[in-house]
Amino acid sequence: MNNQYYVVIMAGGIGSRFWPKSRTSYPKQFLDILNEGRTLIQSTFDRFARFIPKENIYIVTTKEYEEIIKRQLPEARHDNILFEPSRKNTAPCIAYASYKLALQNPEAKLICAPADHLIKDEDNFQRVCLRALDFVDHLNAFVTLGIKPTYPNTGYGYIQHDVMAVADEIYKVRTFTEKPNLDLAKTFLASGDFLWNAGIFVWKTRNILTAFEKYLPEMHELFQSEIHHFNTPGEAEAIERIYPQCSSVSIDYGIMEKADNVYVIPSSFGWSDLGTWNSAYENLEKDYLENAVVGNNVVIIDSTHCMVQADDKKLVLLQGLEDFIVVDTNDVLLICKKDREQEIKEFVAEVKRKKGEKYL
Repeated sequence: MNNQYYVVIMAGGIGSRFWPKSRTSYPKQFLDILNEGRTLIQSTFDRFARFIPKENIYIVTTKEYEEIIKRQLPEARHDNILFEPSRKNTAPCIAYASYKLALQNPEAKLICAPADHLIKDEDNFQRVCLRALDFVDHLNAFVTLGIKPTYPNTGYGYIQHDVMAVADEIYKVRTFTEKPNLDLAKTFLASGDFLWNAGIFVWKTRNILTAFEKYLPEMHELFQSEIHHFNTPGEAEAIERIYPQCSSVSIDYGIMEKADNVYVIPSSFGWSDLGTWNSAYENLEKDYLENAVVGNNVVIIDSTHCMVQADDKKLVLLQGLEDFIVVDTNDVLLICKKDREQEIKEFVAEVKRKKGEKYL
């Protein structure tokens, strides 16, 4: 393994679209959504540990998840768990890890990836990551992994790339487009030069710091002013001072959409961002009526194309439902049409308004 290679796993989200299974106190990255025996963050750690030294794997999260991470990832170094004082999207998260790592190893090559994605073909994923790491080692370049689209999904961001490759499998990025409408997504798919944005980025640490200085100068100044505290006992207090002043901005919007040295590798490794119950449905085995069921105590009668998740302690019987999401927990039962799942965030907001935060 190459000791110059590092990974930052971003694990601070609350996964509200997987409510009521995903809660603020125990979000989806710590759940075994697909009933595979490992949680999403465990699978992510395992996937990277195949080709990145475990001591080079960092996790950025919030303090409230410290004990969960230590319990689920006993092999992770405690010093490598970095705590954000508040959720400020991906740019501050990546800045924190990058400024810290730059002090430890100025030659570090870094992969930044979410904790809660599904990747089925791990051999191909490893090959693509190593290809990206090698590319950024020789050029001042930022590489993103693009997924070859299979249908016009309106929930993903899209990346347009040049037709001619600059190197084997690597293309210059033209544009980023966030969550297009259906007609535009169909146009993207038909053109052949658009990819889904997987949100997995690769670069040399010193180059991303230069980009922060150029495109997010205020954030750069905040971290640079406190950098002498990093990797010391004063680091946590320094981060507490920095974060309230940081804008909440994604790395896509803050840097990737503005930089002129962004490249993409079109990839096919069985990827899903597992962002919604429908994405879980798509990746689960179905019965002969096309129902996807997680739970050993579910009885289905005359119901088709449903996504069902229920605890084994309770018998759940469905009759006469078609294209529904049914999620039963010990204190919440969700019954929702599959084509309304994008509104789950709104449903959660309504629950908060009427019932407070007890069920969140």
